[in-house]
Amino acid sequence: MDDWQLDFEWLRIRHYVKDTLNLEKLPDFNQIMVLIGIQELGILREDFSKEEKEYLLHIATCRLMTPEGYFEFDRYDDDGWPHWKELKPFSGSEEEKEKYLMRMTVPYFDKIIGN
Repeated sequence: MDDWQLDFEWLRIRHYVKDTLNLEKLPDFNQIMVLIGIQELGILREDFSKEEKEYLLHIATCRLMTPEGYFEFDRYDDDGWPHWKELKPFSGSEEEKEKYLMRMTVPYFDKIIGN
């Protein structure tokens, strides 16, 4: 996917989330990642602690990187939170990792949207 295509698709996803959740402004990268984490956790509530939100970001990262072999689902803990095993490290910079996660978010949302 070219950069312009990623920009277009990412904006489409941001608008979908904004419209679906009736938000006042477009969500940023971290907000979308937290939403993916909540989706994967399967528990909806509004009072996640800062630590829990950080783990929701981790859940989203693991889930999005699983199809290409970076992580493998391991188990749910006693509280119902999912855990993954890292199979290989991501070799790029943080900026490259964010762009990679954005790219992986497109098919994730397309499955939800039905595209």
